[in-house]
Amino acid sequence: MHRNIYRTLSVQVLQKRFFKKEQVRVRFAPSPTGLLHLGGLRTALYNYLFARANNGAFILRIEDTDQSRCIPGAMEKIQNDLLWCGIIADESPIRGGPTGPYIQSKRLDIYKEQVLKLLSNQSAYYCFCTESRLQLLRRIALKCGQVPKYDNKCRHLSSDKVKEKLDKGLPYCIRFKLSSTPEYFNDMIYGEITHDIVQSEGDPIIIKSDGYPTYHFANVVDDHFMEISHVLRGIEWQISTPKHIMMYKAFNWTPPKYGHLPLILNANGTKLSKRQNDINIEFLRRQGIFPLAVLNYVIHAGGGFNNKGGVEYIHSYEELIKQFNISAIKVNSNKLLSEKLLQFNKLEITKLLANEKNNKFLIERIKELVIDAFPERHADGTLQLDDHHILAILKWAQSRIYKLSDLVSKELAFLWMIPSVAPDIIESECLDVLKILNMKLLETDIHNFNKTWINTYLKEFANEHEIPFPTLMKVLRGILSGLKDGPPVGEMIEILGKDTTLLRINRCIS
Repeated sequence: MHRNIYRTLSVQVLQKRFFKKEQVRVRFAPSPTGLLHLGGLRTALYNYLFARANNGAFILRIEDTDQSRCIPGAMEKIQNDLLWCGIIADESPIRGGPTGPYIQSKRLDIYKEQVLKLLSNQSAYYCFCTESRLQLLRRIALKCGQVPKYDNKCRHLSSDKVKEKLDKGLPYCIRFKLSSTPEYFNDMIYGEITHDIVQSEGDPIIIKSDGYPTYHFANVVDDHFMEISHVLRGIEWQISTPKHIMMYKAFNWTPPKYGHLPLILNANGTKLSKRQNDINIEFLRRQGIFPLAVLNYVIHAGGGFNNKGGVEYIHSYEELIKQFNISAIKVNSNKLLSEKLLQFNKLEITKLLANEKNNKFLIERIKELVIDAFPERHADGTLQLDDHHILAILKWAQSRIYKLSDLVSKELAFLWMIPSVAPDIIESECLDVLKILNMKLLETDIHNFNKTWINTYLKEFANEHEIPFPTLMKVLRGILSGLKDGPPVGEMIEILGKDTTLLRINRCIS
């Protein structure tokens, strides 16, 4: 719940203002076969921004017709990740809407009704070919160096023969008749596109033998009845678009305008994969990445925006909507560079801290992280988790960390608790000097506990008491943090404050 608190009221107002249903209607239609990853998020984001920028509607539709690949709970996780990112659908399985249901497995009656129209106007036909025959066709084609494809055998069956096979109860699927004339279409991003699909495939299945529609058929039917005006999807679907346009024509429907988004790649140039944990939104959430950091990261690997600020500037939700320009989307593939994500997250932390309204959320998040990281110390009540201390640490650390979770690293554990093992200084020449330093610091005004004054004072103190300054720093660092290396001692004292600093020194000399 805390992860969504930081969004300002202005964003919520903005979302409500754009809820009106206008001519522009777009959709994001994921399959619940895995977690939402950055590629899918980019598609959802660009559709969402296109709708908002044009006073349109953004629809979330779940395409679960391939039941064998559906993963229990995946649909809910996808919807939750989108909400976390601030991508709020106007119509969805959760919110409902006038063109639902928004889950394809609940729309089977619609598909059955529509496929009868294609059978009636002879744009589709029953196919009784067995799987073994299809596999044989594939093997022969590969052996001859040809593209494996269906030979459209059942397209030529007479109506009597079809009736005979149906009466016998033979299993069948339904295929769509591809046109031999290539379909041209104007891609909103790539310009004029032509794919002569009959060269690479036979008539495609539109209703499977289990009665479920294939992606292509359900996609076209749903887009029509949901009144989708523009389709923005990944470049991998561009080759299928002529097939979809043929189906629209077979129904005598007007197709939407299509735009295909270029690939986003890993840093090494390979394609994103659902098996990669580091590109899943759920993984990024667990890593402490903020939603706006993720969105800015995605837009830097695909264009559509004026990114003159580079990784030194993070766009707000309002700016993302205002600046989105579909004509500025790059046609070339772009790589995701993980260091950019961390830089954007660092900027978001700084931006959140600049607004006091976010303090409560940030403080509570840090408390959760510290308690989870050091449960034993939480149990014995020795963690320092007062709000003032946490906020002071956040302000000190904002230029040093990339994620809130960095604050519970081993190197920074001293910020929240006294080191478990104090340095042995009983035989050290520093013992008497430390007692004097402790008395001097006790008498020092609390307002002087800043790194500038402390650094100057400690140098003067070391010189006055004839102790090497590096030695004094080494001992103090060990007392305060238990570390051999770490932040400068002056900064440690400033961030720990007077009382905690004296407590830790006293612990070693008393």
